Amino acid sequence: MILTAQELYDKLTKDYKIIGEKGVINFTLKDLTISIETKDTVGNLLQEWIKAWMFKMNIEFEENANTQRFPDFYLDINNKKSGLLEVKSFDWDRGPGFDLANFDSYCTSLLTDSYRIDSDYLLIAYQMTGSSLSIKNVWIKKIWELSCSSSTYPIKVQEKKGVIYNLRPGAWYSERNTFKPFATKEEFLSALNETRYQYPQTRHSNGHWLQNVLKNYMEHTGVKLSVT
Repeated sequence: MILTAQELYDKLTKDYKIIGEKGVINFTLKDLTISIETKDTVGNLLQEWIKAWMFKMNIEFEENANTQRFPDFYLDINNKKSGLLEVKSFDWDRGPGFDLANFDSYCTSLLTDSYRIDSDYLLIAYQMTGSSLSIKNVWIKKIWELSCSSSTYPIKVQEKKGVIYNLRPGAWYSERNTFKPFATKEEFLSALNETRYQYPQTRHSNGHWLQNVLKNYMEHTGVKLSVT
């Protein structure tokens, strides 16, 4: 069964009705089973569960051979430029603390693989009490729908001692969030470009970065983006 990311999301939430369901995390070695109450491994376990669920549902996909590289899954095994799916999870009570991408690597990748901007993110929010876990909500989003501005830079980042490390998400699901998600990929690219200009370590090399990204996107997709 070949599904788009949106169709996969619909099947997971509307048909399978995962939201509100509960689970327990245990580990068994020989004749001893223990309950896992730490949250360190929850993200990896949920991703493994999604993989097992896709197998069970006979959904066509391919897992990235390099687990440290983007994306987690390819939903179109015949075209590695589309159907890119990344799975992220977070503790509902603490909010999204994950990284969207490494700042430098992502900016560099868009120069040659600009189609990456159209990738989908499957977001899973959970609550955990002891070893019991419940699924609070699930979303399917594009990266610009997760990103937002900040008081420091035009795009929200993780910065330590003046060094930008990662792109970080805002609370896209909260009406009380001061900084709203970007409405379009053009807004996202513009904010990313402006951040590169303001950030001392990329200002000198920013040059025609945005124009080159737009050119590459046109070459891959045939779509001309207009970004100011």
